[in-house]
Amino acid sequence: MHSTNSGNVPPLAPQADHVTTSAAPARRPGRRSAPMTAFVAVLAAGTAALALSGCGQSASGDDASAATPPAGKADGKKLSKMLWMGDSIAEAEAPALGAAMKASGVEFTSVASAGGGTVVKGDGPTGTFAEDTFKDLAKAVDSFHPDVIAYQVTTYDWGTQAQQRDSYARLAKAAEDAGAELVLVSAPPFKIDEFYKGHEAAVASAPKAAKEIADKNADRVRFLDASELWGTDSAAAKAQRSKDGIHSCQQGSAAFANWFGGRLSRYYAFTPAPADQWAKGSWTGDKVYNQLKCG
Repeated sequence: MHSTNSGNVPPLAPQADHVTTSAAPARRPGRRSAPMTAFVAVLAAGTAALALSGCGQSASGDDASAATPPAGKADGKKLSKMLWMGDSIAEAEAPALGAAMKASGVEFTSVASAGGGTVVKGDGPTGTFAEDTFKDLAKAVDSFHPDVIAYQVTTYDWGTQAQQRDSYARLAKAAEDAGAELVLVSAPPFKIDEFYKGHEAAVASAPKAAKEIADKNADRVRFLDASELWGTDSAAAKAQRSKDGIHSCQQGSAAFANWFGGRLSRYYAFTPAPADQWAKGSWTGDKVYNQLKCG
């Protein structure tokens, strides 16, 4: 599968140098899918608009793919430090998101973790994973002092919908205790392979549970629906998944960072930097993309 340039992100050329944005502590070896093939699209300027019209632009035609970043909310909370959380999908998005935040004047660190990262204390091994994640969160809060904690729903958020709601509520309380607001964002569509079969109901209910918690705590918790960017079909070009149907490479990660920044500006005193200021930076050579065999 080849990526298309979504979210008006300039074409990327992977760099040789590596920049690591993740500050996650060491964790058990994570599960990764089959190696990725090259995922970076190179679009000529004359065809970029045509490509965008069919892929990655939100149905409403709003700022998800706007060329000029939206101005931040004048009376919103100042966004100065962001802590990013999630699993290996979030880990692959972190380098682009970190570059976009830095260009926008926001400090950024990530505790996204391959093979874990979930906060949902469900039955089985995910209960242990969740406790590890909350320990990592506590350490990061103590050292980094974020004003916004952003959690991308993981592919491991397994459990009943009640367990999911309880876990997201626990995360919201942890953010409140840290003096931070919480942003919950749904995961991109991903292939339900043999590993995920048997957990499809939990995968489907997790974003619904997250939205419920955000709706109940609207003064301090936000929910962002990433299907505005990716759609709901992991096999569609708009989803920008690689051949493994799960992770993104540099172009997809940049598209996400561009979209995410635009959404944050609706709630915070934060104006995202234009993509051409960060999308071709050294982050494209981050080691996570080598691990995923990105081009």
